[in-house]
Amino acid sequence: MTVAPRTSLATHEVENQPGPPEARDLWTSDGALRDHLRAAGGREDPAAAAGAVFGSASLRAAGEAARAYPPELRLFDRAGRRLDEVVFHPGYHEVMQAGMAAGYANVAWDGAPGGHATHAALVYMLSQVEPGICCPLTMTYAAVPALSADPALQAVWAPKLTGGAYDPAIAPVGAKRSATMGMAMTEKQGGSDVRANTTRAEPDGDMWRLTGHKWFCSAPMSDGFLTLAYTDAGLTCFLVPRWTEDGRNPIQIQRLKDKLGNKANASSEIEYHGALAHKLGEDGRGVATIIEMVHHTRLDTAMAPAGLMRAALVEAKHWVEGRRTFQKRLIDQPLMRSVMADLALEWEGALALGMRAARAFDGDAAEDRAFARISVALAKFLSNKRCGPVILEAMECLGGMGYVEETPMPMLYREAPLNSIWEGSGNVICLDILRTLAREPLAAETLRAELEAATGADRRYDAALKAHVERWPGLPEEGEARWFAERLAVLLAASVLIRGGNAAVADGWVATRVEGARGMVPGAVAGLDTEALIARI
Repeated sequence: MTVAPRTSLATHEVENQPGPPEARDLWTSDGALRDHLRAAGGREDPAAAAGAVFGSASLRAAGEAARAYPPELRLFDRAGRRLDEVVFHPGYHEVMQAGMAAGYANVAWDGAPGGHATHAALVYMLSQVEPGICCPLTMTYAAVPALSADPALQAVWAPKLTGGAYDPAIAPVGAKRSATMGMAMTEKQGGSDVRANTTRAEPDGDMWRLTGHKWFCSAPMSDGFLTLAYTDAGLTCFLVPRWTEDGRNPIQIQRLKDKLGNKANASSEIEYHGALAHKLGEDGRGVATIIEMVHHTRLDTAMAPAGLMRAALVEAKHWVEGRRTFQKRLIDQPLMRSVMADLALEWEGALALGMRAARAFDGDAAEDRAFARISVALAKFLSNKRCGPVILEAMECLGGMGYVEETPMPMLYREAPLNSIWEGSGNVICLDILRTLAREPLAAETLRAELEAATGADRRYDAALKAHVERWPGLPEEGEARWFAERLAVLLAASVLIRGGNAAVADGWVATRVEGARGMVPGAVAGLDTEALIARI
């Protein structure tokens, strides 16, 4: 039995204040997700099971606790011996366990059809609850394909990464029932230019010893890390175990980053002091080896903004349906309806782009692999650039309450920039799009075929696609790369939505995003089917 809080206070009655939303099943409450998962060939049973768990009041409480009591760095024990450990609140471990058990890290690798599309749905749903803890889960998922560069390492590590369990014990991988994997590439002097790295690797029998620093190492309690270091042959990929059979690998944590958001997840600066490492892949081919992990993490950075937008919109909708002003519910005010419908289109476009890319990840053909490379970059670029403005406007729907930490809005707003920065910020992604289209004719061909598949259904789309080709018959010069990438991503989303079957969403996207019949700010629109669009939230 729940005893309601008092509403009759000494000076006033508490009224016209919507309480917090009730716990909701993230699968059954999201018709758009169900539509896109089916279209992508994903599996409904694991997504449905995860949606019930992720949306539960208990898991939301665990996520809130993990953020309220962030990770604590313990460098030494009482005797001054090095520990280099990070201690997490039990809520962190509860969310990690739920994510692993739901299949976040392994459903894509179990051999059944639609694995990556199903994984993408899990990313989208868990991002609505605790986005910080998605980071170690995402890296664990993404490390699996990179391990194929060394069958011996793959035989040891892949079963531990894909076992569907969570084991936070401090122990070498052979002694654990499951494992997690992180990544450490970035150094102070290089950033995205990893060829400027200075970390060195020296042979030690069949193993290697690494010496150097890493400016960003997220989830430093992972059981292993894929990292880059120089050998005499050039930049090479290594797998660095966190713990070895002899004890603690000399990976020293310098400090934890004090970040804008992502508070439940520990991000650190580390140094390798002769850390023991396994070479993964060929000498001097480190970027080519680790790029498989980067490629798969990009899928999650393309899906997460759709989840963040969804969470913000659900919160805003709950408020405007329960709040009255000027003798009407907020949701019944025409201007508020324009704002909510316009924001809903941004979320719909992000979800459509991410799930279409995930479908390509599931394909075995060369065409699928090529389309996955270009589509995930376009989705990551556009969806993350729109995420912050959507959450800001949704926050404003709550008025002052949207700025208060008791609502999830500040947390969501702080999370909004992260996925745009992770695995390539905006300029890096746009240049990567140009390189992919220039170097991989199949990527350009598959993208062209995808865009042309939607022609004939909407003259406005057809005209916009024609105008795009006329404006850029080839690739643009570098200074126009953002404009070029934005238009391609907008057109790709339109292609998916036009063929998706929801007339209100497709018409609204084409009218406002493709044809450009809107102002610069959210809600500066006219003619949308607000009833249908708001009902989708």
